[in-house]
Amino acid sequence: MTFSQVVAEAIGLLERSGVPYMVTGSLASSYHGEPRATRDLDVVIDPEPAGLGELLAGLEAAGFYVDRDAAFEALRDRSQFNAIGDEATKIDFIVRKDRPFSIEEFKRRRRADLLGTPGFIASLEDTVVAKLEWAATTESERQLRDVAGMLAVNGEAIDLAYVERWVAVLGLDDAWSSVARGSP
Repeated sequence: MTFSQVVAEAIGLLERSGVPYMVTGSLASSYHGEPRATRDLDVVIDPEPAGLGELLAGLEAAGFYVDRDAAFEALRDRSQFNAIGDEATKIDFIVRKDRPFSIEEFKRRRRADLLGTPGFIASLEDTVVAKLEWAATTESERQLRDVAGMLAVNGEAIDLAYVERWVAVLGLDDAWSSVARGSP
């Protein structure tokens, strides 16, 4: 299965199971900025237990390995689980957190063409903030390069006031300053 087929399969299963979702991570930063190769699909979900069960059944029927116990534990703990496909393809399902940024980010998701499949994606600004947060917690320069790419591609189209508000709230000043200095 190609990566675009994985994206199409995942979005189809999410929409058929009624699980609210948005694509994040590398696919979102590539969509909003400079493309880069990835074999992982990151998806934030906000499921009810019945919808999660339907999603898991669909993933299994499509040939993905999913640990059902880990998935329902992730729902309870608002953490994450993954589905493993062929050729080392992985889908990370992240249960939406109950914090102001995550709630706002999910409300702001948008429809977009994702490698040929229409689906929900995190907004440009929320993808920037999420990547800054990952950079701050993992010290990953790749995340900062993704942010720099999104800023370079979008220029004045980005709502910097929105980004800077969440940078301040989430304590991401160092990561944001690093990108602003052009050091990633």
